[in-house]
Amino acid sequence: MTATDSATASPASSTGTRSGPRLSLGPISYYWPKDQVDAFYQQVEHLPVDIVYLGETICSKRNEVRFEDWLAIGERLAASGKEVVLSTLSLLEAESELLRLRAICENEGFLVEANDMGAVQLLRGRPFVVGHSVNVYNDRSLAVLARSGLKRWVLPVELTADCLADMQRLRPAGIETEVYAYGRLPLAYSARCFTARARNLPKDDCRYCCIDYPDGLEVATQDDQGFLVLNGIQTQSARTNNLLPELPRLRELDVDILRISPQAQGTDAIVQLFDQALRGDKTPAEASAAIQPLMPSGACDGYWHGEAGMDQVAQV
Repeated sequence: MTATDSATASPASSTGTRSGPRLSLGPISYYWPKDQVDAFYQQVEHLPVDIVYLGETICSKRNEVRFEDWLAIGERLAASGKEVVLSTLSLLEAESELLRLRAICENEGFLVEANDMGAVQLLRGRPFVVGHSVNVYNDRSLAVLARSGLKRWVLPVELTADCLADMQRLRPAGIETEVYAYGRLPLAYSARCFTARARNLPKDDCRYCCIDYPDGLEVATQDDQGFLVLNGIQTQSARTNNLLPELPRLRELDVDILRISPQAQGTDAIVQLFDQALRGDKTPAEASAAIQPLMPSGACDGYWHGEAGMDQVAQV
């Protein structure tokens, strides 16, 4: 996201009083140059998000921004009034990754989002968050995690609104619920790097080619329809999950936090539109219509409605 793009895309400032869920900004899923990451979070300091997740969650070889850099970014964001959470890798394969995981979990300054059960084990006895890659599918799982220190959980993206309703009725007291409300859907993780494979490169000599795809590498069907996105070891949906039209239902379900996943362009405008809908300056439908041009490959919301994930059910 550049300053020029930001100025062009950002809507007018919100004026109403925000009600309902808080807003969070998820960790950057893609491999961006350090200068781009630094510029992005300088803008985030001034955006109306309450919580910011930081760190590398996909591949440990992405080292443009190192652990010490993430801590420094976190300090600046905390000074601007944001709650900062450090996110862990979703798939660990090497001892070096375990050492990094321990450093994150042992930090004294910030809450940690555990993205696999190894991180949960290291965080037992301390407050922590579990991300959408941890398979929390029922209230019994929530209860087990709550006894270990769980503060907040993120709904797995494949679960439906009706499933969430059941879990909300039985969730342990004091546990916050966060929903992945905007962003390409994280579908799968693999030991193989599909981006490197697409360039005919082995994973061990990938030449860090992910950095050439700031929103991932889109895969199309034979009739040229966007289908999936390759993001290193992660596979994402080509379409962007957008639950902003579901804001009344999300409020009814007592969801505490809505997560927006960063994209290379337009994230600031998307945050502003969510904020305006929460404040009542725009209806959810109006804000969602304004978001449509900012999506790389169109919208989807099928999982939320119990349909195929790539479907768009809500009419905007």
